[in-house]
Amino acid sequence: MPGGTPATRVTFDSTDESDKGPYPIPANAAVEGGPQASGDRHVIALDPRTCTDYELYDAQPHAGAWTAGSGAVFALRSDTLRPAGWTSADAAGLPILPGLARFDEASAGAIDHALRITVPRSRNAYIWPARHQASNSSDPALPPMGLRLRLKASVDISALPPQARAVAQALKTYGAIVADNGSAWYISGTPDDRWSNDQLQRLGTLTGADFEAVDESGLRVSADSGAARSGG
Repeated sequence: MPGGTPATRVTFDSTDESDKGPYPIPANAAVEGGPQASGDRHVIALDPRTCTDYELYDAQPHAGAWTAGSGAVFALRSDTLRPAGWTSADAAGLPILPGLARFDEASAGAIDHALRITVPRSRNAYIWPARHQASNSSDPALPPMGLRLRLKASVDISALPPQARAVAQALKTYGAIVADNGSAWYISGTPDDRWSNDQLQRLGTLTGADFEAVDESGLRVSADSGAARSGG
């Protein structure tokens, strides 16, 4: 967003788990899926001067103001997590922006961070670094929010086209974090006309058996031990 964008009034449905702001969301901010979208309708605004990320879920513009289901503000120079049990614009209570695949990274051949993915069904639990669960099911076969999955080192990705190969390599090196309920194994990326759907669709040759779960329990600092519990 442009520097100096003024704060905008945002009214939330979930006020108890939303950051008060202020939110400098431009009146013409792009809404996920387009102005008439009926899905999650995420809106993301980044202030590059302060490296602050502003994110809204179910965002609806109203004559210079916004309403939203929930909202979160992330200081991207900090590792501070949201309070235990809090959602964000994502069900897992994590920021969306850092987990998006970006075309400039893929075209350079290296995405140097974990990627955000969605799953059709999740368990009513969350593990570090997630802060929130989004299910009523206690089925242990379902993934909790925050689960990190990694493409196995043995999987051959050499035949994938460049864009798909860059994504697959990121999945090998940094993995993917279960961040929300949605389409199966859906990897989110920034909108960019230079993405090639033909190339990215080749990622469909990968299957769940090509991935392994990563035990991150040793990374959780003692002060944050409440993050690795079942939500409720």
